[in-house]
Amino acid sequence: MTSRILTLSLAALAAAAAVAAEPAVQESRYLWPADYMADPAAHVFDGKVYIYTSHDWDSPVTDASDGAHYDMKDYHVFSIQGDPMTAEVTDHGAILSIEDVPWVARQMWATDVAEKDGKYYLYFSAKDMNGLFRIGVATADKPEGPFKAMPDPIRGSYSIDPSVFKDGEDYYLYFGGLNGGQNQRYDDNNILREMAPRPAKGDVAFGPRVGRLSADMTQLAEPMRHVEITDSLGNRMLESDPRRYFEAPWIHKYNGKYYLTYSTGGSHLICYATSDSPYGPFVYGGTILTPVTGWTTHQAVTEVDGKWYLFYHDSAPSGGRSSLRSIKVTPLTHLPDGNIVTIDGGKIKK
Repeated sequence: MTSRILTLSLAALAAAAAVAAEPAVQESRYLWPADYMADPAAHVFDGKVYIYTSHDWDSPVTDASDGAHYDMKDYHVFSIQGDPMTAEVTDHGAILSIEDVPWVARQMWATDVAEKDGKYYLYFSAKDMNGLFRIGVATADKPEGPFKAMPDPIRGSYSIDPSVFKDGEDYYLYFGGLNGGQNQRYDDNNILREMAPRPAKGDVAFGPRVGRLSADMTQLAEPMRHVEITDSLGNRMLESDPRRYFEAPWIHKYNGKYYLTYSTGGSHLICYATSDSPYGPFVYGGTILTPVTGWTTHQAVTEVDGKWYLFYHDSAPSGGRSSLRSIKVTPLTHLPDGNIVTIDGGKIKK
């Protein structure tokens, strides 16, 4: 009898793994068809879902070698009261622009927002006057702003794609993106290596960086650490691995486990890895989203009224122009074993 129960249990686990691996074709919703928005960061504040985005526009910049064609100039916030799949979406307009931040020269890339003691902190990535990406912070008394930027970027910050995760009383800042995101230009001591090349295919892949924020939420309380992502045997992923980290770190917690979700860049996947610590190491778990139309993918995983959702973007409405993206949402499912069901990104086949 014990053997039969074990066999059935193994069969159930195998079936669950098969479900997680098979991409699910499911309903998704474009949240703001009236304009091009990207890099959604979604949170529930005061009973509403707030979605913070970068803002694509038809820029004359076309050089794609370092991502310069992602030429965003401001951030927007949208809110939803109710089911993200059906409820009305409100655009609260631009909440921070290049002209509002004295140290920013160009390219206001992805952002995220955290709340502490009734105050809201917007973390954003942008290039300074020397062409280096830094992480800035702006504050507001309401989730929809207006936000006022600090005069300087966060000391010790670099690269792109900030996201903030609250764990108990602590807040952790994650960031880092390769290629134009410049993460590869900094060593494990956070020292800039001028014009450092991308890692070779046989090298250990770069991961995101993480550091705990100061009590006032405007500085780092500790040096940034390199987040390791491994396979199930504890081996660090190599640069040649299509599942390796590229950009867009996002942390959520489910059943006591920390889930790091991220974009793989050139293989165009959103993947996840899990850990018992916000610092990692994180063990690779699987794919959340298969390729979408457009080059980039950038996600947020958010719980709303007991249900989980994946917020992301694609370039289908612009006919595949990677620098003109549109924000979307779709339900996300955690299986009983902790795996996440893979969602079909709906890439347009040419």
